Amino acid sequence: MARPGRPAMPKPKLHPLVDSFLDMLTTERGAAMNTRQAYWRDLADFSLYLRSRFKKEIVDATSAEIKSYLEDLGNKIHVKGQNKSQIATRTVARRLSALRQFYRYLVSENIRKDDPTSVIDSPKQVRTLPKTLSESEVSILIKTAALGGGADSIRLVCLLEMLYATGLRVSELVGLPLSAIGEDSQFLMVAGKGGRERMVPLSEPAQKAIRGYLDVRQQFIGPDDKGAQAQWMFPSRTSESGHLTRQRFAQLLKDLADNAEIDADRVSPHILRHAFATHLLSNGADLRSVQKMLGHADIATTQIYTHIVGAQAKQTVEDKHPLSKKAAGR
Repeated sequence: MARPGRPAMPKPKLHPLVDSFLDMLTTERGAAMNTRQAYWRDLADFSLYLRSRFKKEIVDATSAEIKSYLEDLGNKIHVKGQNKSQIATRTVARRLSALRQFYRYLVSENIRKDDPTSVIDSPKQVRTLPKTLSESEVSILIKTAALGGGADSIRLVCLLEMLYATGLRVSELVGLPLSAIGEDSQFLMVAGKGGRERMVPLSEPAQKAIRGYLDVRQQFIGPDDKGAQAQWMFPSRTSESGHLTRQRFAQLLKDLADNAEIDADRVSPHILRHAFATHLLSNGADLRSVQKMLGHADIATTQIYTHIVGAQAKQTVEDKHPLSKKAAGR
């Protein structure tokens, strides 16, 4: 049964060179499907803007037209309950990055002699720390998930324990093949971005949750399945992929947050990934180990979590130190 809501809009037909660029990202750079789709959306938005405003195709855009688009984009962004300027800046920066990649590709293929984005400066971004959860909040979520007692509850506990124990990306978690579980469920073999494999250890609570889930896992596989579902760690009878989808898992977490009386805006698969990294570092883990477990190619990406730990430590001193102004009431 189709979900209620607006009907899906037909995808616009873009210039053939957009498809060529996206194919290059996939074949030569190993970009994941989600990355390819994100680039498509960004390039499609600019293409439609050019056609509407200037009656031109994306391959012929000028620097002035790109600047006009980015200014228009920044002015139109409306975000409820968030810092509009920060959201707008990030969105504009991401769109500009996609356009830079596209025009550099056209230059490298001798389709254009100039890169129209080369004279456009990226907007200055204010560093924003990732959202995270406290250790007690994660514990509350897991305990609340376990209250149901049925197969769905057992699966959700397993997902939470595995995510919090490994810091996997949500696409890596829901798309885990059953074969990724190592001997005695002590580690996972994960195929991450660009096909890079990494081995991630599992905590004892995660191992226990996996054993409990494997006892009920068959209930999520249809009786007529010919292996399309059974190959996955988290099979699904209803998804086209044969496994639990990112969207469904995210919705399960939102419902769980409501039941646990935690702000649902602060609970998502990616925020649990942040919690994994932040809590490891705050408890003494070294940065390189966390980088490897997260699957970050560049340690600079992992270093953002040290800022969270530092901010938390500073807040603790301000709140608890006997000579601090807050503690002394001064």
